[in-house]
Amino acid sequence: MTETDAPIAIVTGASRGIGKATALALAEAGFDLVLAARTVQSGDEHADMVRSADGSPLPGSLEETRDEIAGRGRRTRLQRLDLLEIDTLHALVEDTLAEWGRIDVLVNNAIYQGPGLMQDFMKGSMDELEKVFQGNVLAQVHLTRLVLEGMLERGHGIVVNLTSEAGMIDPPLKLARGGWGFAHGATKAALHRMAGYLKVEYGDRGIRAYNLEPGLVLSESFLASLGEDSELEKLGIPSAPVEVPAAVIRWLCTSEDAVAMNGENIHAQPFCKRNQLLPGWP
Repeated sequence: MTETDAPIAIVTGASRGIGKATALALAEAGFDLVLAARTVQSGDEHADMVRSADGSPLPGSLEETRDEIAGRGRRTRLQRLDLLEIDTLHALVEDTLAEWGRIDVLVNNAIYQGPGLMQDFMKGSMDELEKVFQGNVLAQVHLTRLVLEGMLERGHGIVVNLTSEAGMIDPPLKLARGGWGFAHGATKAALHRMAGYLKVEYGDRGIRAYNLEPGLVLSESFLASLGEDSELEKLGIPSAPVEVPAAVIRWLCTSEDAVAMNGENIHAQPFCKRNQLLPGWP
């Protein structure tokens, strides 16, 4: 086992988007990173994956994220993670503990984005719906339970769940016009309940948990799904770069002021703007 004084953070879905930006932000804050996702190498193919308009895999990989972090002087571990394969959840935690000895932060960012997620209520199959709940709720619960065991033993730890306003409000548009599917909203609503529960049950044992609602973020998967001029933006819903939620997650993991916000839901864009966490934005 390699000893380190640096705090250790696991970021799921770190091959691109918010996950990659979060990993980079935490690296700049002095964390060593465990990068987890299905796409380890550029061009990796998977079942049920979001693709670019030309049918090619979305840009980004764990190896590319690792290379950018290397320039910031932090250590990284790469771990293949599939939210539908429970063995990969166990391996992620077990391998990290075996090599680095502890886990200080877990960022539950990765989600399942296959069939059933953005499906008409009457058209999606029950098998697809179960897969969405497995990938967007049960996997996160399972992974968090695995990580919490060691955090509770050490008396400290932070869990950040990427939630969504889709789990809080009704869609402003029909699915065909750019709204969201029932499964997406329902799974985000279920995940939304975790942070407050962890605060109540384990806050007195050093555990902090947060919901981070990123708002409309121009990630690779968002642009591939809805384009650069989505109907949601036409409604006046503001968008932001992936660095905005990443900056807020960095703050939650490093600021003493974040302790008092344990269990809360944070809307990333207004919070980032109000606290001027990202120079030059907006």
